[in-house]
Amino acid sequence: MKKVFVLIIAAALLYACSNGSDNNNASAKSDADATTAATENPSYDPHRGEGKFTNVEVADKLDATMADAGKKIYDVKCSACHKLTSEKLVGPGWQGVTKRRQPDWILNMITNVDMMLESDPEAQRLLQECIVRMPNQNLKLEKARQVLEFQRSNDGEK
Repeated sequence: MKKVFVLIIAAALLYACSNGSDNNNASAKSDADATTAATENPSYDPHRGEGKFTNVEVADKLDATMADAGKKIYDVKCSACHKLTSEKLVGPGWQGVTKRRQPDWILNMITNVDMMLESDPEAQRLLQECIVRMPNQNLKLEKARQVLEFQRSNDGEK
């Protein structure tokens, strides 16, 4: 009986160790993907991602009207998958997103999710982390900009 128990523990340890090396390989692959994306597309900028937004300017002061409109969009289209805290629900939590990401990247992710998931290493990393692919919400520029302003509000912009 003791031999069976020892064999089970040894198998479990071997399995756990092999999974850890897979995670290291995934991390190395993610780094390789970032390098490949940068060399295959010299115009790729990791701060803006892939898409039509290249230089989004946001005002120093929050636009409360836009933020309120963005909150309504969040309630209908985003809240099922994203919490306003750092906690992951289906997708990553939104707390601090405007501190970690440039407005260009956020708007490209909101409006061009398929291209971002195909070619942006950070979007791909988030997909690996969250497992579920973000659906295209078909937001036009004005609505996406309102969501961005709501995210800024959520991050404490005044």
